[in-house]
Amino acid sequence: MRLSQPRSAVVRLVLLVLGFGSATVADASGPPGRPAGVVLAEFVYEAAPFPQCHASTIAETPLGLVAAWFGGTREKHEDVGIWIARRGESGWSAPERVADGVVDGRDYPCWNPVLFQPAGGPLLLFYKVGPSPSTWWGVLATSEDGGATWGEHRRLPDGILGPVKNRPLQLADGSILCGSSSEHDGWRVHLEWTPDRGRTWHTTGPLNHGDEFGAIQPGLLQLDRTGRRLQILCRSREGRIVESRSDDAGRSWTPLAATRLPNPNSGLDAVTLADGRSLVVYNHTPRGRSPLNVAVTENGRDWQAAVVLEDQPGEYSYPAVIQAGDGRIHLTYTWKRQRVRHVVLDPETLRLRPIRDGRWPE
Repeated sequence: MRLSQPRSAVVRLVLLVLGFGSATVADASGPPGRPAGVVLAEFVYEAAPFPQCHASTIAETPLGLVAAWFGGTREKHEDVGIWIARRGESGWSAPERVADGVVDGRDYPCWNPVLFQPAGGPLLLFYKVGPSPSTWWGVLATSEDGGATWGEHRRLPDGILGPVKNRPLQLADGSILCGSSSEHDGWRVHLEWTPDRGRTWHTTGPLNHGDEFGAIQPGLLQLDRTGRRLQILCRSREGRIVESRSDDAGRSWTPLAATRLPNPNSGLDAVTLADGRSLVVYNHTPRGRSPLNVAVTENGRDWQAAVVLEDQPGEYSYPAVIQAGDGRIHLTYTWKRQRVRHVVLDPETLRLRPIRDGRWPE
């Protein structure tokens, strides 16, 4: 829903109380004092036939934007399914359930959808099904019409989960590289890739053994134009975002190492921008899931503060981020487990300030 520009401080306060804005993110048209770089902030839906949602994802297709998330009574409940909405000229379509976890007559919860639009191919929807993250399995469905209809939902091979939370990368050879992780034997990160859009798969095996770092849910970045130099940023239990790097298009990786950015054991996402910079969306705090922040780097190490998306009490978490064909940055995230928030940024007008010693600048 697009919100009209508030005409007084009283109206802005009412919008804040109702949840249509925050202390830092403006509404759709925005007051003059909105953060630099914020073009639009809206909810993907205002009402839905489920009380809770989480783990959104977003993709740009030739027919427009598509978002997905899991929704149901609560996370891990057997009625949790995968829901999508598509954005047209009049806004977002109503939430539509496109997947459930029914297997052989038994209901399982669904988890962590990931949308990905490869070049020249159908829209891909990856998600997980199972009682818990330590026992779930991967599923893949495809759409030829930008998410309006979906084909067969196919279980991935045993041992293959697909992208666990964040968008994959399509490499120069056309293969799709997925950041993945497992939780059945400690928290371990690995990479999977498919040369044929999900028909066959390969994996690196775990990059860590869960002793020094318990890490999951890597976000993928490209450090050069060739796509051979890559970086992953991962959620961890150790209070920091951790990273690893590859010089061979993701086939081998350096040991995990802590970055200077905090992480409260919560999901993040990252994207390489067209100008070569990297952008990460994450909770800049060692505990809790507020605030929710955007930072930018030119070298993958020295980060600059860009935007505080949310800073009020509550949960603002599990972001997903893409850069659209027009250069605008689109991100979605969980808003208090009640709704999915959609924010658009203009990378050219972000006001950047150095993050020193892991501290967000005032």
